[in-house]
Amino acid sequence: MNMSRWKNEQWILISLLSVLGLANPMAAESPHALFEPPSGKVLLMAGQSLEDIQTYENATHVVPGGLMSYTSVQQAEGLTEPSDAGGGTQDAQVFVDQYPNTVLQIGLYMVNACEDVAQGTMDSQIDRIAAWVKRTRRPVFLRVGYEFDGPHNHYPPTDYIRAYRHIVDRFRHLGVANVAFVWHSYASVVSRPLTDWYPGDEYVDWFGISYFNQPQRYMQPVIALAKQHKKPVMICEGSPWVVQTKYVDSWNLWFAPLFKFIAANDIKALSYISCDWDATPMFSQERWGDTHLQSNPEILSRWLQETSQDRYLKSSLELFNILGFQTSALPPS
Repeated sequence: MNMSRWKNEQWILISLLSVLGLANPMAAESPHALFEPPSGKVLLMAGQSLEDIQTYENATHVVPGGLMSYTSVQQAEGLTEPSDAGGGTQDAQVFVDQYPNTVLQIGLYMVNACEDVAQGTMDSQIDRIAAWVKRTRRPVFLRVGYEFDGPHNHYPPTDYIRAYRHIVDRFRHLGVANVAFVWHSYASVVSRPLTDWYPGDEYVDWFGISYFNQPQRYMQPVIALAKQHKKPVMICEGSPWVVQTKYVDSWNLWFAPLFKFIAANDIKALSYISCDWDATPMFSQERWGDTHLQSNPEILSRWLQETSQDRYLKSSLELFNILGFQTSALPPS
């Protein structure tokens, strides 16, 4: 048989199974979740704007294993061209063009749009996002309706689940095989059970949490639920709000507990937000302070000492293979 024809027919079969929810070409031979690091490894990521990531790289002289960006289901902005709504520049294509050996972590905003998403009236925007993700030809973590349980987002559980499932179904229908879907809780005080928002195991690849200045006990219900459903956990957004990095005590108050939490709970990915929140227009009134690592040489030194360990996965030629990602399993460009 012609080898090229065989590969095309194989991909057609895999795509059909994926649409039916019966197979994923990226995870078919692995007992782990999609793009899950091996045991004992933690994928290190940075965010959450182009400026923040550049200052992180300048301070550490390290390219992290993943880079964080944001877009919305309403506009699909910040993917192919720069966009700034007050939180810093979002331009994910820069990461694709300039950082070939990194994964991407995308927060997908859909506040006040769940009903429209579920009804299919936003499919054109969803399709644009899906097409862009597919073109990256690298692992992409998509946080659908991130911090779904946060009162600031006011996602109605039933509408959220319908919208989440619709987006996942749409991506699968379009044959996007290089995406892992993340169910991201804000991991703080909630007024109802987390499971009220849960789309189902077949729609969730990873669980995610935010790690700011809330007590760790608020994160434990998410950790317990992840273990119950056998899903890896990602710290999707982490930053020492209020504690700040300019104070050397911030290491013992925030960073040391963070790394202990990661080890104790087998956290598989960490996204650190190195940001001057007070100088960022969208957050300037929150008084969260400055969490740039370079604001304190001692904190920066300790951060580098911790994250230089082999367990933390940074950008490298081997990264995609370590995460079980094979470009050859993707459809032809």
